[in-house]
Parts: sequence; C-alpha cells; structure tokens
Amino acid sequence: MIPEFADSDAPSLPLWLIRPGEAEPVLPPEIGPFAANWARAQGFAAKPGQVCLLPSAEGGLDGALFGIGPEPAAADRPARERFALARAAEALPAGNWHLANRPQGFDLTQGALGWLFAQYRFDRYKRIEAPRARLVCPDGLDRDRLIAMAAGEYLARDLINTPASDMGPGELEQAARELAQRHGAGIEVICGDDLLARNFPMIHAVGRAGAQPPRLIDIRFPGEGPRLTLVGKGVCFDTGGLDIKPSASMALMKKDMGGAANVLGLAETLARLGLHRAMQLRILIPAVENAISANAFRPGDVLTSRKGLTVEVNNTDAEGRLVLADALALADEEAPDLLVSMATLTGAARVALGPELPPFFCDDDALAATIQGAGRAHADPVWRLPFWEPYEAMIEPAIADLDNAPSGGFAGAITAALFLRRFTGQARAYAHFDIYGWQPSAAPGRPKGGAGQAMRAILHALPEILR
Repeated sequence: MIPEFADSDAPSLPLWLIRPGEAEPVLPPEIGPFAANWARAQGFAAKPGQVCLLPSAEGGLDGALFGIGPEPAAADRPARERFALARAAEALPAGNWHLANRPQGFDLTQGALGWLFAQYRFDRYKRIEAPRARLVCPDGLDRDRLIAMAAGEYLARDLINTPASDMGPGELEQAARELAQRHGAGIEVICGDDLLARNFPMIHAVGRAGAQPPRLIDIRFPGEGPRLTLVGKGVCFDTGGLDIKPSASMALMKKDMGGAANVLGLAETLARLGLHRAMQLRILIPAVENAISANAFRPGDVLTSRKGLTVEVNNTDAEGRLVLADALALADEEAPDLLVSMATLTGAARVALGPELPPFFCDDDALAATIQGAGRAHADPVWRLPFWEPYEAMIEPAIADLDNAPSGGFAGAITAALFLRRFTGQARAYAHFDIYGWQPSAAPGRPKGGAGQAMRAILHALPEILR
C-alpha cells in the first residue's frame, strides 16, 4: 500500500473540527443556521470521534462536523488518544476532504499523519477494504515528510504482520535488498557457515537449527557526515528453542523481528527525505529463526561472542540479545557517533510500561532528553529506564563472562540492556529501545497488528543529536 493525500486541486468537502462548549458544541458561523440546526437535531455533542454529516439543500453532502473533544488542560500533557483525526478517515464516506478550520491546541501535523496511518490495511492474504476518504494535505504542512513517515510505518507494519511462513530470514533479507535497491544503498549478507568464518558465532549458534540458514544483513547508504548505525533484532520466529515456549506465548512470535522491521522502516523514511545523504547511515540485522532441531544450541552451553566475551546460555529463549550482541560488536568497531539497537526483547518491558510505551536506555542525559522530548512532541512516546550499574552482577555467572538469562526474574528489561551495553563502548553514544512492535487492539490510526515504535522519536531527534 502507498500512503497518499488527495490532490489539492481536486474538489473536496469541508470537515469542521469541533470542540464541546459548556452547553452545546461551539459551531463556527460559517456553516450556516441550517447546518447548525441539523447538527443539534442529530444530537451532535462534539464527543471525541463523533461525526455529523451535513446535507446540502439538494439532498447531497455539504460537509461534515467532527468532534475532537475538549482542549487539554495543560499544553505539555499528552493527549489521552493519539491520532484522533484518524477516526474521521475511517468514518467519513469516500471522497476528498479538506480541513475547514484549525482549532486552537489541535496538533495539525499529528492529525494529518494519523489520517495517513488510518489508510493502512494488511491485505496480503484476503481482500480488506481500506478507508476511501482522502484528506487534502493542510496548508503549511510538509506533505513529503508526512508521506515519508507514513511509508516507513507501512513498511514496518507489513514486515511484522507477515507470518514466518512468508517472512523467514531469507524473505527478510529480500525486503532489505529491495529497500537498498530503491534508495541506491549497498548491501552485504553473510549467511550460514560463513558467519563462523567471519566471526559471528552467536548469530550462527542461535539460527543454525532453523530451516533457513541464519544471516547478517549489512546495508550502507551513500552519504557523508556523522555515523549513524541502526541494529535491529531479526528473529523471524521464536519457538524459545529447547527451552520451548508454551503455545500461547508462541502465538505472536512472528513479530519477534519487529526491531528489524522498525530499523528498515526508519531507513525508508530517512532515505525518502534524503536525510541519509547528510550522514553515514548503516543498518545491521541479524536474521535468524530460533528453532528446535538436533543441532539447536542448548541450555548450559557457553558461547564465545565476536567481541571475545563468553556467554553462558541459561535459557535458549533469551536468544535476541545473543544475536544482537554480535551485530552490536561489529557496529561498535567503527565507533559510530550514534549506535541504536531496536528489539522486541523482553516481556519485562511490557509488564513495566505496557504495549504502547516502549522503554529505552541511554547513558547520555542530553541525548535521552532529546529523544524523549521528540517522542512526546510527535505522538511517538518512549520512556527512559536506567542502565542500573548495581545490577551488573546479575549478568555475571560463575563460569563465563556473561549470563544471557539471570535467574530471579527481577529487572529483566534492565539486565537485558546491560547485557547489550557490554558489546558497545567505542560508539560516541548508544541507545537501546525495547519495543513491543504490536498494537493489541485497534486504535485511531493503528489497526490491530504490527506497529512502528520509536521511529519518529529518533527521526525528529536526529538533527540535534548528529549536528
């Protein structure tokens, strides 16, 4: 699917954004007394998401009213519902629409982006009708930037939504190759036993039992300037390995490559906007399936990583940090200005913050504030958790340098982040995002299914981070 706005030169109907008043909605005088009376007769109260179609004198359609709810009490308070205008995209009849007013306190950019997000449908396996109401991009907004952000989101959703039968390591590699070809980037893939020859032993160990061989995908975009390297977890399906998951826990494991999907989505946006030319952008994706076979890695195995650190495997279901570790070690060898990892890594992160507020970890206070502020400003919330130094001992077992799954169950998201940080050190700054990558139930602009997280927060933080 391709996100799109309506042609600004095409005929369009007015959509009025209405807030509730003390007694009844405050309707603009421009809609006229007939429309105002009609709205009152229909019981229009400007409740969030409420739509009132306005008839013309000839019996046609003359526009619509859309309730956006009261203005937030504080300007810096996050809205209770993101992308509220997306409800209009899904409720209005087919045709072109333009915003007839701009209420004070209404985030027009978020509204237009939400409208684009609402057009998305995953229709690979069955026909699904997408909303046919199209918005004319409001004056003053950057149309190309909005479409680029939506295109990155669509790509991430498509990749996550595709089941492992059609999105194994090989198909993920193909998606990466198509992205590289679209934008003139170079790509190298190290596959199978070549991983051992090139010193990526943990990627090989985790993925060697899969039907498709494991691989490391390395994309480099043409550009000059600061180095930005994005590393995404590409576990295309996670059975848990020999520490097998129960069936209920396996149901969503097609989304365990959500980190890879998100870094590819962010790269799509950066490339569409031409921002990659002002930096040295690199994408690294360890793509594996954590499967069960006679050659699967075992609980109790000790693996030697690319960096030389040894890792005791106390749970084969904590495999994501193993494959990320080798990829992070490679990325760190170039000492990038900013190194970012994104992964659907721990259930502990979801227990702490829920599915739509991903935690991130960063030692640089200024960088962390920039990222969190950008996420808040652009309806892509993230929340900082600490690299808590006293917990380092929890990831240090008796017989190896590191433990991939500390016992006890405490601070699981933090200990996973501390584990990953051990494979960095040369990068000027490092941030790790423990995302969920999934929308559990439909919300405005976000249908149930695969979801992008933290992409726009990173995008809008980059100018300040890399200047």
